[in-house]
Amino acid sequence: MTPAPLALSLGDPAGIGPEIIVKAWRILRLTGPVFAVIGDARSLTAPFGAESAPIGAIRNLDEAAAVFPAALPVVDMPLAGEVAAAMVIRWIETAAGLALRGAASGLVTAPIAKAPLYAAGFAFPGHTEFLGRLAPAPQGEARGPVMMLTAADLRVALVTIHEPLAAVPGLITLDAIVNAGLVTARALTRDFGVARPRLAVAGLNPHAGEGGALGGEEIAVVAPAIRALRQSGVDATGPHPADSLFHPEARAKYDAALCLYHDQALIPVKMLDFWGGVNVTLGLAIVRTSPDHGVGFDIVGQGVARPDSLIAALRLAAKIAARRAAA
Repeated sequence: MTPAPLALSLGDPAGIGPEIIVKAWRILRLTGPVFAVIGDARSLTAPFGAESAPIGAIRNLDEAAAVFPAALPVVDMPLAGEVAAAMVIRWIETAAGLALRGAASGLVTAPIAKAPLYAAGFAFPGHTEFLGRLAPAPQGEARGPVMMLTAADLRVALVTIHEPLAAVPGLITLDAIVNAGLVTARALTRDFGVARPRLAVAGLNPHAGEGGALGGEEIAVVAPAIRALRQSGVDATGPHPADSLFHPEARAKYDAALCLYHDQALIPVKMLDFWGGVNVTLGLAIVRTSPDHGVGFDIVGQGVARPDSLIAALRLAAKIAARRAAA
């Protein structure tokens, strides 16, 4: 059976999303994975020089595969006047709905600029939290959203995501760590084919607290959460000092690192593979990936935006969707 195409929400039309989408289609059009853009077709016709693409307007995603080799399939949802933020939200909702109904095999999201969305009343810190509301995992499963970043041989999952650093110590509760660990372990098995997932849990403080001398969160919260994960059947170790968790020898000892806050996880990913990292949302009812970068307003229109991360996100979404379908 031919897999359903991926739904790719356009993201912020004023950013580099349109450019990298066109470039990704030019590279993938003969090999796949097949994807269809949900968004404003005119935004994809900006002059990208040799990187421009013909647009194939479609009404349903089942038309995408036939169109894909010759034109970029687009479900056209035009911008309403100059108010882009409301349409960006609608594009995400529509693409997620297609994935929930099975019309799309997964959802890939191009970058969004958060400030305009906040000004328009968007009540979520970002894509990840919004999709947790739109497509929650079924009752009875450990539920996300949990953000995972992948790059080369490194996977990192986060207990807290877009939170001020000062708020993190109060948010890394035992329940939060355990839930993130359970979601991550399940995803490693179901989506990445890891039969017996190994999690390495990072500490919060320097030297993982140095036995309490440099902070007590490891003793009071992190270590009990690791014990609870083990009691639930998850091979979890730690708390590990974060400064020694990401070198090659350390990475060989676990399948994913469970990190406690945003930069603890994203800095090693971007150091390892700045251009090819992928953001994966775990604990949803659908497959969702995105490129691991922002809207790139500073390089819009220059023709220099690289599609590497978007291509990696499309390929990973297709691979996860295929693994789920086979299971």
